[in-house]
Amino acid sequence: MTGRTLRLGSRLRRVTPPTGRRRGAQPKVVALGGGMGLSASLAALRRITGDLTAVVTVADDGGSSGRLRDELGVLPPGDLRKALAALCGDDDWGQTWARVIQHRFQSQGDLHEHAVGNLLIVALWEQLGDHVQALDLVGKLLGAQGRVLPMSAVPLELQALVKGHDPARPDDVDTVRGQATVALTPGEVQSVHLVPHDPPAVPEAVAAVLDADWVVLGPGSWFSSVIPHLLVPELLDALTVTKARRVLSLNLAPQPGETEGFSPQRHLEVLGRHAPKLALDVVLADEAAVPDRESLTDAAKEGFGAAVELAPVARPDGTPRHDPELLAAAYDRIFRMHGRIGPWR
Repeated sequence: MTGRTLRLGSRLRRVTPPTGRRRGAQPKVVALGGGMGLSASLAALRRITGDLTAVVTVADDGGSSGRLRDELGVLPPGDLRKALAALCGDDDWGQTWARVIQHRFQSQGDLHEHAVGNLLIVALWEQLGDHVQALDLVGKLLGAQGRVLPMSAVPLELQALVKGHDPARPDDVDTVRGQATVALTPGEVQSVHLVPHDPPAVPEAVAAVLDADWVVLGPGSWFSSVIPHLLVPELLDALTVTKARRVLSLNLAPQPGETEGFSPQRHLEVLGRHAPKLALDVVLADEAAVPDRESLTDAAKEGFGAAVELAPVARPDGTPRHDPELLAAAYDRIFRMHGRIGPWR
């Protein structure tokens, strides 16, 4: 299998996709995101393919991840841990390890609220000196049904321009720093960017996108988990030139703070402002979360050249959470209906 050349600013970089995997047996899927949104997508996707790679944002600065990042200067491990847990199997081994790495200590001391998986990941980073090798080793220990990669090998800070961040000055636009703060801002997020600007992508993440059959973006916190992937130049270049089909999975409801009051089509509009050259093939949304189907269809077609697929993907308990089985069925149907190859099983 030959590599592909990406033009990255003034540089040319050769990226060689992984070899040794059979094409045609099952779809090669790359899922991008972070937090619980990515976990929901991975829990669904692992049910329909064993060739699955998660590319995870590394801008978290809150909680256990933020403390480890500040103290040790490491990548924030929390979203990587959640992705690994989501890839654990449904057998006793997988579910036991999923609970273990998600376990948080409760104490009156320094270990309070630290997640076991965060400590394990950081320990292996320090032992091996290699982010990807360490995550692969954790995945092997857990029996994870897929691979987890950071989108960048350097810790990133998310910054946002927010109108009305200070309720006393509702018309002023301020710069808000930090993913945790952006996610909870009471104002209207206008745009986001990363510090450092133009961070390097992890080469294995770029290679996975180039070699994929499908790339899945979302669901998740729009400005702090989904859009950041489009702000890494090498990753955006790969998403632009890949021959993979691209599906965007919308959230079930606006997120308090970040996207309060956003319609489904508004989510597409802000995504397009951050990556105007990005094309999509399919936009997936829950049918009950789309009050204006015509406007969403127009926004998807005009902004990204994409078709809209509506399907019941929410849990039946009424909470704005995706049901893994229903979401898996929706992805499987999209891959079959819109894919260039298949069927896979």
